Amino acid sequence: MRTRLGNSLSLRLVLSAMAVAAVLLLLAGGMLAWLFKSTVERNFDARLEATMNGLLSNVDISGRDELYLRTPLADPNFSLPVSGWYWQITPLKGSAAKPLASSSLLEQRLPVPAEDTAGRDAGGMARYYARDFSGNALRVLEKRFILFDGRHPVSVLVAGNVDELRAEIAFFNQSMILMLGLLALALVLALFVQVRFGLRPLAHLRGELSDIREGRKDALSGEYPREIAPVAHELNQLLHANREVIERARTQVGNLAHALKTPLAVLANEAASVRSALGRKVMEQIRIMRDHVELYLDRARRAATAGTLTAATEVRPVMEALTRTLLRINRDRNIKVEVTCPGGLMFRGERQDLEEMLGNLLENAFRFAKRRITIEASVPPPEAGAQRRMFRLTIADDGPGLSGKERKMALQRGRRLDESTPGSGLGLSIVSEIAAMYHGELKLGRAEAGGLQAELVLPRVTRETE
Repeated sequence: MRTRLGNSLSLRLVLSAMAVAAVLLLLAGGMLAWLFKSTVERNFDARLEATMNGLLSNVDISGRDELYLRTPLADPNFSLPVSGWYWQITPLKGSAAKPLASSSLLEQRLPVPAEDTAGRDAGGMARYYARDFSGNALRVLEKRFILFDGRHPVSVLVAGNVDELRAEIAFFNQSMILMLGLLALALVLALFVQVRFGLRPLAHLRGELSDIREGRKDALSGEYPREIAPVAHELNQLLHANREVIERARTQVGNLAHALKTPLAVLANEAASVRSALGRKVMEQIRIMRDHVELYLDRARRAATAGTLTAATEVRPVMEALTRTLLRINRDRNIKVEVTCPGGLMFRGERQDLEEMLGNLLENAFRFAKRRITIEASVPPPEAGAQRRMFRLTIADDGPGLSGKERKMALQRGRRLDESTPGSGLGLSIVSEIAAMYHGELKLGRAEAGGLQAELVLPRVTRETE
């Protein structure tokens, strides 16, 4: 059964988990970036407010209405020309004082927002972004105060270069993206490990089912997680029901064979006592009926057993047992038999089916061989693809052999090429039918010694590593 990549359970689990993780990481990254930006901006504003408070605590006015600082600010940025860090104190209407500003402004002045400017907080603080005369981006804090016994209303303005603020935010965002990327990679690897670990019981279940199919086991025996255990139980019940159906079919076939053979035997005895053309005709029809009964009973039995999942038969003992039996029967003919079979080779099917196929082929070989018969079982190499699950049984003799036309006729039901020997002519056709039920085949050819070569291709039990 062919499967598409999208049908992979592992892939579905990993992709769905990755999608959820990606959404969560994006949300987390956006939230962290916003929180950091807000925190840095608050800290930046707090720094500017601290500068404003320092100005208010140090500012004084001379007798000539000139504002001055009793002690200079410690931050050197306010002394560097056009640094983007500025402060200025601007007298408002009603004050005769002169403006005072940081040396970094170079006699320039920053515009003072109107008192009703939108965006002032409850304490009257205005916070906004602006640009200085050289194009530097500024964060500006401005607030109105009344100094010196209420005689001098002033606007105190403090500005800071936001390039530092933005650089700090950009560095954090880059670092966060890198860390989240590494975290995403670690999550992907963890997901793969988690999915493989979580699906391991399914791989074990597949291995046990393969053992059952190949005949190494007859039921699932492993311990499975709570979610899979019911499936394993139902599969065992199915296997048990399958075996019961097969046993019932075998019993019914045996009963039917017994029920039919007895009346046919009675008819044959009665017909044999009638020495006439009618008696001979009845005997001929009884023989045909017997052949058909055997044929269809065999078909029914094989149809019931060919699909058995747990059937497995070792090939070598069957080959050797049949060879010994036929050698005893034909001991006066002095026929030499060579048997070659790899150890552990298992036929994936019923023993009686293998015995019937081999028995028919060996009987034919012994019937026509002169001096020598070779029997060889072979397994294809691993690179043989789907054929690696099959094996070949080759039986060759040094008899007269068959022509191409005769080989085709030999596989036809009821055709007998040698009328001098007893039989129904069903042997090779039955072998071919049994092989076909196991998705195998029977091929007839010419042996090197000149006789007939029969090649039987059948399924075998394979190891999991193959």
